[in-house]
Amino acid sequence: MPDKWEYPWFAAWDLAFHCIPLAMIDPDFAKNQLDLMTREWYTHPNGQIPAYEWNFSDVNPPVHGWATWQVYQLEKQFHGTSDRQFLERVFQKLLLNFTWWVNRKDFDGNNVFEGGFLGLDNIGVFDRSSELPVGGYIEQSDGTSWMGMYCLNMLTIALELALENPVYEDMATKFFEHFLYIAAAMNNIGEDETQLWDEEDGFFYDVLHLPNQEQLRLKVRSMVGLIPLFAVTTIEPETLNKLPGFKKRLEWFIQHRPDLKRNVACMETKGVGAKRMLALCYMTLGKVVESDKFRRILSKLLDENEFLSDYGIRAISKFHKDNPYLFYVNDNEHRVDYEPAESSNGLFGGNSNWRGPIWMPLNYLLIESLQTFHYYLGDTFKVECPTGSGNLMTLGEVSVELSRRLIRIFHKNQSSHRPLYGKIKEFKTAPNWHNLILLYEYFHGDSGLVIGTSHQNGWTGLIAKLIQQCADYSDSK
Repeated sequence: MPDKWEYPWFAAWDLAFHCIPLAMIDPDFAKNQLDLMTREWYTHPNGQIPAYEWNFSDVNPPVHGWATWQVYQLEKQFHGTSDRQFLERVFQKLLLNFTWWVNRKDFDGNNVFEGGFLGLDNIGVFDRSSELPVGGYIEQSDGTSWMGMYCLNMLTIALELALENPVYEDMATKFFEHFLYIAAAMNNIGEDETQLWDEEDGFFYDVLHLPNQEQLRLKVRSMVGLIPLFAVTTIEPETLNKLPGFKKRLEWFIQHRPDLKRNVACMETKGVGAKRMLALCYMTLGKVVESDKFRRILSKLLDENEFLSDYGIRAISKFHKDNPYLFYVNDNEHRVDYEPAESSNGLFGGNSNWRGPIWMPLNYLLIESLQTFHYYLGDTFKVECPTGSGNLMTLGEVSVELSRRLIRIFHKNQSSHRPLYGKIKEFKTAPNWHNLILLYEYFHGDSGLVIGTSHQNGWTGLIAKLIQQCADYSDSK
């Protein structure tokens, strides 16, 4: 390992994901990377973290709080030590970045965030990092959900730090409150109560605000509508009992702000082991309610005719293969189809496609979120997987099933081919090639075939953590 880290050629959020498998091997190096990214020679004085070296001012998803907590936990799990000084040092700097998001990306001050590009390239109807051809602006389901997740990441870190320094209880309360406001805004934005949630479709969409004040939901079934699942965390009863100041404020909100708590699952109801949970996607405990947001999203996530592939979760639903989304501007057609491989247009160079392929980092976050929901809901909460199969699984079992589908990309099948290499004979028979496994940028949404760069060791390296988790699950059975 080098003893000095230079600014990466890849995106800042790639760095954050890269640190997870790295922490399993060398946590000090992983911590060093996260620390340096938030240092003054990379982060702008206003708190903005640069996206990548060719455009510092572009915006990547705010996953560095999540990565910081993951690295802190992985060091404890794999190496038996925890570095609170690292946690506190990076937390202080992420406060600046969080403030930048609040000040720069909440257009109307309604706790609904734009963000623009957010690393998802061509996932939308328009290039979200450029001026819209129709004017106006987009209130983004993914931008808002990323900020909900960021709030919960910072809340989790603040609670950990508060166990030794009560000063951090106030910070935990701040992020708890902000999360509630974001959850409320996801459902009722401003005076006109615009909703990112579409009750008819049972899915979250971006909302386009036109210059004439008209508002339109951009009904593309994509990762944009799944990212709300990422905003979830649990709070142990032991933690609450050790932090009476924070507990008192939490209970005050439960009693006095029913308008806010109704949008959050499930701040009030205690789950397995008396845990509390905060999440953007609501579910009813103790009974099956098909209209719950959580179940309605999962029904699409786990549908093989929509998001669920043999090799993971697609970036856009296969529904759009036969039902492309069309939007017209001055007789010019803007179109979103299901494209499981390379992009069909030159947007962002044509070599990065979020309209159907399987991307490892967001699959990893989905799996982790399902594990968190299972940790709270327990084994009595089950869903069909795949949708329509009649096969009921706990959310823990669903997370393992998704992990195994991703791992299948790299395993030899019955024909001794690894799906990522298709039918290229050299990777099946040549002695110097048949065991060579490269970590690519993304994968074909139907076949698992490799697409993009062949050196994406950062976020596709997350497969190592999924293999470890599946092995632990098998050992526990």
